[in-house]
Amino acid sequence: MHIDYWMKLPDSESAHVMDKIGIFNADSITNEFSYEFTTVENVEVYKDTTDNTTHALIDISFTHIDSLNKTKVFADADFSFKKGTTGQIIFTQFIPPIATGFGIDGSSYFVTYRYTFPGDLISHNATSYSGRTLTWNYALSEIGGGKTISVTFRPFKLKETPTWIYILSGLMLFIVVFFLLRKKKG
Repeated sequence: MHIDYWMKLPDSESAHVMDKIGIFNADSITNEFSYEFTTVENVEVYKDTTDNTTHALIDISFTHIDSLNKTKVFADADFSFKKGTTGQIIFTQFIPPIATGFGIDGSSYFVTYRYTFPGDLISHNATSYSGRTLTWNYALSEIGGGKTISVTFRPFKLKETPTWIYILSGLMLFIVVFFLLRKKKG
């Protein structure tokens, strides 16, 4: 999984507060996203002076999507992959409520989730999409008591064994049996 989050920090005081919270500190990020079956492969934090934003880029590997539920940062996300009908997979993720207040206008801040699925999309509740990439974009005020991302897709089949492999295997088996039987007669 690749995560890219950013925040506009208009002044040094805001940046100082964010440093204390740790959401843009590489060690804190690693701690929040790590767990027994989840490994943080890379963390990059940088400031973009052209628009006063601070970014965190994170690459995570995990053994199974459910492993993410054990990390501190995704504890309430309830990631799930379940088998549906006729080879379909149902993916869900809960977006927990995000506290606003203290002068934060919930309609001015947004969260965006973007996923690309390896298969044919059957149904989804994304706010926009392009090909197999689905995007959910919500203002904090829209999340309210939480939102659930859901997608039903039919995964692409793994490449099947080509027919010529079976023909060649059968031919080789025939040749071996033929020579074994011929050798016994002689």
